[in-house]
Amino acid sequence: MTTTTTTGSSAPPDIDDDLVRVARATGLIYLAFFVVGILGFLVVRPQLYVADDPQGTLDNLLDSEALARIGIVLELGIVLSQALVAVWFYRLFRRVDRVAAGALAGFGLVNAVVILSSAAVLATALDVAQDESLSREGDPAATVQMLYALSGNLWGVGALFFGLWLIPMGWLVLRSGWMPRVLGWLLVVAGVLYLGSALLTYLFPDAASAIDLLTVPASVGEAWIMGYLVIFGVRRRAATPAPGRESAATG
Repeated sequence: MTTTTTTGSSAPPDIDDDLVRVARATGLIYLAFFVVGILGFLVVRPQLYVADDPQGTLDNLLDSEALARIGIVLELGIVLSQALVAVWFYRLFRRVDRVAAGALAGFGLVNAVVILSSAAVLATALDVAQDESLSREGDPAATVQMLYALSGNLWGVGALFFGLWLIPMGWLVLRSGWMPRVLGWLLVVAGVLYLGSALLTYLFPDAASAIDLLTVPASVGEAWIMGYLVIFGVRRRAATPAPGRESAATG
């Protein structure tokens, strides 16, 4: 009697020092993406944009030009770091499942392009604030407010692709066995919830606070995978065989 092993798809690559280095580099770039995103969207933007006060937003841009420019640079930093981490995730997982790794990279790059558009809109808002001739009907406050609202909606619709980005990420964690399975499932569920939040935000605008709770698992999952990649890279031995493998006895 002999025992043979067949695979439904190619097995993950051997875990060696090079793979661990790629994993840690991926984690560091992801950490940069995470930090720059927090600074740009959650720290700088609220200091400039006043939701119900167009004149207040305009005054903030004029009084804090340096901060406004930092905000634009931070958005560009988000674009750069997400594009890079998308490529590095593909490098890490491409031999585990090329389609899922490509989807992960593709969804991340689309989200980066959406944020790139937001950065251009913010730069235009600053130009309008400094040159009234660029404003619509000679009302720079209304024009600047509209541009900031457009930027916010670009982030809102971009959340769709951020949710899509998390789902293959979680699947690849499960497929490879290189990280805790709970992390993989958390990322998949977080991606689905993030997708839901992107859609529900526009269906139920008055329930924004409740809908925001749907994004909490994504923050937890991101922090976990970043920390794991930076500290451990990947497990030296996969915890479970890759899905699709099966052993058959013949004789």
